[in-house]
Amino acid sequence: MARIALFGATGTIGSRVLREALERGHQVTAVVRDPAKLTERHPGLKVTTGDVLDPASVAAAAEGQDVVVSAVGGGDGPGHVATIEPAAKSLVAGVRSLGATAPRLIAVGGAGSLRTPAGTKVWDAEGIPEFLLQIMHAHGDALDYYRTVSDVRWTNLSPAGTIEPGERTGAYRTALEDLVVDEQGVSRISAEDYAVALVDEIETPKHVGERFTVGY
Repeated sequence: MARIALFGATGTIGSRVLREALERGHQVTAVVRDPAKLTERHPGLKVTTGDVLDPASVAAAAEGQDVVVSAVGGGDGPGHVATIEPAAKSLVAGVRSLGATAPRLIAVGGAGSLRTPAGTKVWDAEGIPEFLLQIMHAHGDALDYYRTVSDVRWTNLSPAGTIEPGERTGAYRTALEDLVVDEQGVSRISAEDYAVALVDEIETPKHVGERFTVGY
C-alpha cells in the first residue's frame, strides 16, 4: 500500500488514476483547489486544499507521502502554457525541500515530443491546430525541465497519440522515446489503461529519472 498525494484528481486522467489507486488499496490524498468539485467518496481517500503552483503547498501535501502524482492540465492551449512547466518547477521545488524524506514524483506528460515511426516528432505533423501545438510544447518544456533534475526521483508518463475515456483492459505496451503504435499504425490508449500503467509504475518503479510512454 502506497501513500499518494494526487494533484489534478478531478480531471479526465486524474479521476481515473484516483479510482485505480483506491481500488488497489492505496491511500490517496487528493490535493484540489476546490474540494467541492471532488465528489468521489472512499475510505482510502482524503481530500485537502492545495495549489500545484505553490512550492510550499506542494511540500505540505507531499510530506509523509510515498509518491506525488501530478495530473494537472490547463484546459486550452494558453492555459497549458501557463500551467504545465510552472507546475513542474513548483512540484520539484516542493518535493526537493523535503530532503531525504522526499517522495517520488510522477507527472502526466504529453505525446508531442515522442518520435513517430517515420522518425519525426508527433508535433511536427502538418495541420495540427495551434492550441494543440501549445499543449504539446507546454508538456515538452516541462519534460525538458525534468531532465535537468537529478536530486528528485521523477518520472514523466506520456500517453499515446490519442487518449480518451474508454475501457479498462489492463493491457498496454511501453516505450521510452518512440510513439507506441498498433499494427495499423494507430497510437491510442484509454484513460483507464493509462491510469493502470501509472499505478503500475507506483507499485513497481521501472522509470525513475526518465520519461516513458504507453499505448496498445
